[in-house]
Amino acid sequence: MKSTKLFILLFSVLLGFAGKSQNLSKLEPWDAELSAVKYPFPVQFKALKNQGQQLKMAFMDVKPAKPNGKTIVLLHGKNFNGYYFEQTAKELQKEGFRVIMPDQIGFGKSSKPKQYQFSFQQLAENTKSILDDLKIERFIVLGHSMGGMLATKMAVMYPENVEKLILENPIGLEDYRNFSPYQNIDKQYTAELKNTYNSYKDYQLKFYYDGKWKPEYDKWLNLLAGWTVSKDFPITAWNAALTSDMIYTQPVVEDFQKITVPTLLIIGTRDRTAIGKGNAPKELQPLMGLYQNLGKETQKRIKGSKLVELENVGHSPHIEVFDRFITPLMEFIK
Repeated sequence: MKSTKLFILLFSVLLGFAGKSQNLSKLEPWDAELSAVKYPFPVQFKALKNQGQQLKMAFMDVKPAKPNGKTIVLLHGKNFNGYYFEQTAKELQKEGFRVIMPDQIGFGKSSKPKQYQFSFQQLAENTKSILDDLKIERFIVLGHSMGGMLATKMAVMYPENVEKLILENPIGLEDYRNFSPYQNIDKQYTAELKNTYNSYKDYQLKFYYDGKWKPEYDKWLNLLAGWTVSKDFPITAWNAALTSDMIYTQPVVEDFQKITVPTLLIIGTRDRTAIGKGNAPKELQPLMGLYQNLGKETQKRIKGSKLVELENVGHSPHIEVFDRFITPLMEFIK
């Protein structure tokens, strides 16, 4: 009986390893700029001279067949790029909106500099320069996750240009410095280098999808995880560390009261995302990333803002529950 149990245990372990190997075997080792990845819309590049460096910033410019005269800019999160707004962009395009989806420096198909002073102001200027080139003076901004912090900064920096603001489960609704001690960039880099397909998937299952995985999620996961099996992983991980430092050291909580444009908060209340949670004292960790409270608190800070709470939804409503996400968005921008 003992030998039978031992055999079953060993078989289960081996099966687990095989499953992990199978996952890894599906991964393409993407280069730093995802050059072999075909985005859903044509990609253009903006040449930037930032901080003494020649860089390029990728973006998609999706034009509608019947324009309604409005443009919306979609700003991605830290673990993503403009690609994951595909379904959102197609729906907006159908309704007559022109849709601009940039990959920020350090992300997607854009440059991955070795040394770069990342700031939300710098990323905002870069994004605005694309819109200036396209001669778009007025635009709506939607920011998801880290993109919500950037969208907040854009609304404060360019109130005469930003027509409306949408924050979809943004991070930065609390000041993470109040909970978690600072981790320098070298420590952040070491942590980033430990990431694998399985660590990314486990994280997304926990915070994004409530432990329920759907095949369509693989597309976004594989773009991120493909870097972990690439020779370019050191530079993509380095950029990830630099942007983590930006998020931690540059809170936007005090900016909310400065926002003057009409604002919509779309909040999945099951979300518990919080930067540095793993490094915070055990007694403080349960107090971080409580989006069912943070949404309400942020609405009070942004004068005249509207809050739509999506019950039992995680960090990425536009992927997890697209129909529930797109309805309040369209009502707000139309």
